[in-house]
Amino acid sequence: MATGIDSLQASRRLNLLSLFTSGSTLICCALPATLVAIGSVATLTSLISQFPQLIWISEHKPLVFGLAAAMLLLAGWLQWRARSLPCPADPALAALCTKTRRQSLWVYLFSLALFVIGTLFAFVAPLLLD
Repeated sequence: MATGIDSLQASRRLNLLSLFTSGSTLICCALPATLVAIGSVATLTSLISQFPQLIWISEHKPLVFGLAAAMLLLAGWLQWRARSLPCPADPALAALCTKTRRQSLWVYLFSLALFVIGTLFAFVAPLLLD
């Protein structure tokens, strides 16, 4: 029983990590493209002057996207494994187990959506603009 709960907790932590890494794909590519598209180049310039790390992330986007993809694959695999793990017999713990699974799935799906949006802005949109 303890291994099921441990696996659920590991899955939840990994889903949060995948959310963080897929969010970085938006910061690197979607945010600058959106700011330029709406004519906020001055905002983008001040953002880059405050956070020069954005330049590094943009220059190394294959690495950033590769790391995000690896985290998402690992989180998806753990999500898949945890779907059939038994929940505790105690009704309160069973409800918490079910709630955690549901929240974990939503975090994972949100992470995937962020990754797809970032991928579109980083790799697909530049091909369409050429």
